[in-house]
Amino acid sequence: MYPGITLGPTCLHSTRKHNNLLGRSLSWRGRVLLLVGPVTSSAGLNLIDMRRNVFLLVLGLASIVTATGAQASSNHLSGQTSPYLQRAVSQPVDWYPWGAEAFQRAKELKRPILLDVGAVWCPWCSLMDRDTYTNTATADYINQRFVSVKVDFDAAPELVAQLQRAQAVLNLPAGLPLTSFITPDGKLYFGAGYLPVDRKAGKPSFREVVEEALRLFADKGKIEEESFQLEITK
Repeated sequence: MYPGITLGPTCLHSTRKHNNLLGRSLSWRGRVLLLVGPVTSSAGLNLIDMRRNVFLLVLGLASIVTATGAQASSNHLSGQTSPYLQRAVSQPVDWYPWGAEAFQRAKELKRPILLDVGAVWCPWCSLMDRDTYTNTATADYINQRFVSVKVDFDAAPELVAQLQRAQAVLNLPAGLPLTSFITPDGKLYFGAGYLPVDRKAGKPSFREVVEEALRLFADKGKIEEESFQLEITK
């Protein structure tokens, strides 16, 4: 169908290889390869199939790499059984469950703990999860400055009662969601309730509150005067 096609310079080894594969009569004249005889459409179709298979293979490998990366970047809530914590497994915030590991990590990094207490039935908790804790930029900001801990209101009633009492003593909001800031040695020194992404109706934004929490964390004398010592699991 395509007689007399002339190809540019190539190597003789490559010429012979293609000759064997395609079963065509080839002649070599200096630096010009002459293809004698028709090029069959089946060879062209085979080449298209090969390219398509390679493309599908690349897509498959890319999906595997993406899935592996997602698993590697999961937080520390994997294996938790409470609904509120299970819902947060895929969030970009590097959440820990309440326990000694989180406080030890905070001591190593010399960072305050950002604590979130909520429940799956709490609409304001769901709103804060959606708008704040699933936002990649906000999560990066949190992960670089805090050790984050998430608590299910329904799964830890004694702990929640202690946290609510601490915030009430410090004249801080004590409803749900409960947002607390705690030193690595267990002193609750600052807190809030629901925090919108942007300031609304005089209510400070999430970013404004966490920046204030960082400022207060640097004032160790103030924390000693105004804080509530929590009972921490050793």
